[in-house]
Amino acid sequence: MSGVLAFQLYDWRYFFAELVAGFTIGSLYALIALGYTMVYGVLKLLNFAHGDVYMVGAFIGWFVLNALGSPLKPVLPLVPLLALAFAAAMAGCSVLGVLIERFAYRPLRQAPRIAPLITALGVSFFLEQTGVLLWGATPRTYDTYDLRKGELFGSLTAGNFSIAYVQIFAFLASALLMIALSLFVWRTRTGKAMRAVSVDPEAASMMGIDVDRVISVTFLLGSALAGAAGVMTGLIYQNLNPYMGFGAGLKAFTAAVVGGIGNIGGAMIGGLLIGLVETFTAGYLSSQFQDLIVFSALVIFMLFRPTGLRGTPLLQKV
Repeated sequence: MSGVLAFQLYDWRYFFAELVAGFTIGSLYALIALGYTMVYGVLKLLNFAHGDVYMVGAFIGWFVLNALGSPLKPVLPLVPLLALAFAAAMAGCSVLGVLIERFAYRPLRQAPRIAPLITALGVSFFLEQTGVLLWGATPRTYDTYDLRKGELFGSLTAGNFSIAYVQIFAFLASALLMIALSLFVWRTRTGKAMRAVSVDPEAASMMGIDVDRVISVTFLLGSALAGAAGVMTGLIYQNLNPYMGFGAGLKAFTAAVVGGIGNIGGAMIGGLLIGLVETFTAGYLSSQFQDLIVFSALVIFMLFRPTGLRGTPLLQKV
């Protein structure tokens, strides 16, 4: 075992492979974490059903791709086919997110804070078990791997460094979506309203802001990003099942906490850090320890820096 570990420590090809894998999974965690951080920033609600919205998005993408012949035997050209899968997943998850907010969270907005938290867990299990009943527990594949030709999307290699084009796409798409979300929040009228509601919903309402609409838009955007992450997961890892959402959601929540929950840039940084920690732990130590290390980071940050890397302390009203 020590000989294998020593070999891995000095194997640059292995190191770069782990680095790419960490950035890839970290990009997906970051997209999911953006939904957590947006909802918490506006409502101070931990939406634990968000991971299962991501799962639904992955299945919507799978149904679209398979209805059109799959990426290996597409009815449409590949780029429009993938664009349609992403559009369908993001639209479907947006509708699902708005419905969850309207019927599960809005009636409890004035209830004690524990009530919506328990409801969020209940919605999570409801979506998970509904997925099991509708689609079964057997894992499904996006069918993007050709045994004769290798991976459909190919890879870029330079010396010891190698990265699949779909991994480049995942990282760039995550970064672009984060930038677009930041511009929306800071430059648009609705984004300003979201920031106002996050500071003081009652004052925002008295200023003429439709608080219910702002919260619905928040859920819509966060759920759309989760849907995009679900399709990316299917394309990269070729494995989706109804249970995939809960674990990914917890790690994305950890990423949001580490980065500073409520901060968009912090969610991206936290996602990448959690992805790197998880991947390097599995690669250089053991996959049995990766969840232990990841959730230990959550405990450490909650104890010593609860605001995260980029979060700010909450203002106390007096």
